[in-house]
Amino acid sequence: MSRLRASGKEYLRITDAAAFGQVAVLMGGASAEREVSLMTGDAVQKALVARGVNAAAFDPSARALTELVTAGFDRVWIALHGPGGEDGAVQGALEWLGVPYTGSGVLGSAIGMDKLRTKRLAQASGVATPRWIELGGAADCERAVAELGLPIAVKPASQGSSVGMSRVAIAAEMPAAWRAASALDPVVIAERWITGREFTVGILQGAPLPAIAIETPRSFYDYQAKYFADDTRYLIPCGLQAPAESAMQQAALTAFSAAGASGWGRVDFVMGDDSVPLLLEINTVPGMTSHSLVPMAAAAAGIDFPELAWRILETSFARERT
Repeated sequence: MSRLRASGKEYLRITDAAAFGQVAVLMGGASAEREVSLMTGDAVQKALVARGVNAAAFDPSARALTELVTAGFDRVWIALHGPGGEDGAVQGALEWLGVPYTGSGVLGSAIGMDKLRTKRLAQASGVATPRWIELGGAADCERAVAELGLPIAVKPASQGSSVGMSRVAIAAEMPAAWRAASALDPVVIAERWITGREFTVGILQGAPLPAIAIETPRSFYDYQAKYFADDTRYLIPCGLQAPAESAMQQAALTAFSAAGASGWGRVDFVMGDDSVPLLLEINTVPGMTSHSLVPMAAAAAGIDFPELAWRILETSFARERT
């Protein structure tokens, strides 16, 4: 066991799989991202077992969380996406149960899942985001078109994987887009659509991974493009000059820290013609599937999937009570 220091924080490096004890990989759940969560959890559980970790699947929609204690689990690898798993709810429950877990704590998870508050905190920390307004009803739809122009991205504040997101090209589409988003979350954001390149920066134990440029023939990088389509292109190296990539990585670290997030995650950007990276959102429990971005970035940094799953599990020691 050794220690790694990055971004002002210290992380334990574990060399013996037995030190993790019995690990529950929380997967599935009841959110709209259940399908992706099951894929993430299955991949992680198999990778940990391949490295000698005593890891088992645990679906909280089928089993009470208290079974983590009665069944003798020592720590949790959180592979739950979306509300209930990525928003601080399960993190709070695990804190009460005294079970260490991976990734961000209650506050960082809750803020990271809330796009509106993430944007406010990022801007206060000097990280630019596309212009936006909060939609409260039909009247705000008209105001959004007047203030932001078209096209516009309409999205629920607390969903991931582009669930509930619409690209609005004509004003008449705004009310339907607002209704679709508000069916998932009462807080809805209208955001100026930036035509340009999309990038993402993974974060692992306080350090940024290589940036990835994302290209899709679809109108935007939606749920299908993220997890199932074979026509999405991921470019590593991302095509930016080294100083520009470094600046984006630093912006990712700044936004991640401003939200109170920690351990591991992913920060998404869009870059228009002015070459300024604009924050789209942060993800505190990104996907770990065959189409997922953090494993791709880690591989480019020389970290294979089992090692990545192991290092993320190491972040659970930050949650141990002493």
